[in-house]
Amino acid sequence: MMRQNIAWLMWIITVFSAGCEQKNAYAPPPPPQVTVSQPVRQQVSEYLEFTGNTQAINSVQLVARVQGYLEKVFFHDGDRVKTGQPLFLIQQDTYQARLKQAEAQVLQQKASLDHAQTELDRFSGLVRQHAAAQTDVDNWRFERDNARAAVVAAEANRDLAKLDLDYTKVVAPFNGRIDRRLKDPGNLVGAGEFTPLAQINQTDPIYVYFTINETDLLRVIRQTKVEPGEAEKMKIPATLALSGEEGYPHAGFLDFTAISVTPTTGTLLLRASYPNANSTILPGLFARVRVLVLNSEKMALLVPEAAIGYDQLGSYLLVVNDKNVVERRPIKLGVRSGDDRVIEEGISDQDWVIMTGLLHAIPGNTVNPIRKPLTKADGGDSSAPAEKGKPAP
Repeated sequence: MMRQNIAWLMWIITVFSAGCEQKNAYAPPPPPQVTVSQPVRQQVSEYLEFTGNTQAINSVQLVARVQGYLEKVFFHDGDRVKTGQPLFLIQQDTYQARLKQAEAQVLQQKASLDHAQTELDRFSGLVRQHAAAQTDVDNWRFERDNARAAVVAAEANRDLAKLDLDYTKVVAPFNGRIDRRLKDPGNLVGAGEFTPLAQINQTDPIYVYFTINETDLLRVIRQTKVEPGEAEKMKIPATLALSGEEGYPHAGFLDFTAISVTPTTGTLLLRASYPNANSTILPGLFARVRVLVLNSEKMALLVPEAAIGYDQLGSYLLVVNDKNVVERRPIKLGVRSGDDRVIEEGISDQDWVIMTGLLHAIPGNTVNPIRKPLTKADGGDSSAPAEKGKPAP
């Protein structure tokens, strides 16, 4: 039994020793797999992107123009109102009495004028008959002229009294939506102080104000040969997006440019107008605006933004040559077009650009490329117009 165990142990040692003497053969790993596509050549237009805020086309704060107790309010807070619609009524009896008093003053002064004219005519006849002195005629002429001036003054006082009576009725100056009332019935308003009653906004259409920096401004003027004063008359397309909205769903146009650049910020104020019949766009919202640059249409090469790399030397693309070796190509970037980017220099439409597997693609190494045309899902079939890659400050 002991001999059998020793023989078995010797056999194990022999087998183990023979296995250790065998050498491992190195097998190089296969080239990493990457997806490559050729750039797409298509027509793009340049757009500038800005940020701004929405603002009502008309906004007015209603105030009490005469003193009195607020008697009635004819609207509910937040109502839509129309031009000329009564909104507030201030105590009228005092102003009605003042109007009657002014009208009576007009009648009194007209009576004085008629009397002075009658006396002037009578004494003028007596002077021709040598029955009165010329001084009497001069005195009545003075009385007639004085009465005539008094009539004019009385009529002016009557008109002012009528205006004050009209001011007791506060009406809507335009169609819009009224805010909550700031004074309740029974309060004394207009008592020698500025008394706001409510605010009305007209939001159809609605404005968006934004600014363009002087660098982009001068570049666009040189490129388009159009000055800002002319641009606002051309109704240049300007699309709008609010917070949380995809793309730019609201269509409008540029309708105003300021007459000078603000020296402290180096920006020019711009304004675009948008239809807002359903009032879904409220004043004061943050907005993104995209404005078309005139005469910027051109054919260009586009690649997905995700394929572009950046390092200390600048932007670049990784391409695969005819030997399946990765090459680094420095490029000059153009404007964005949706999820794509215009490449102005560095590649041609015959180059195969690495789209996926970039982490395994090292310049100088061999890869296993899978050639695939760009599709809309990859970002190559972008129908969106090109955009400038930075918002205005």
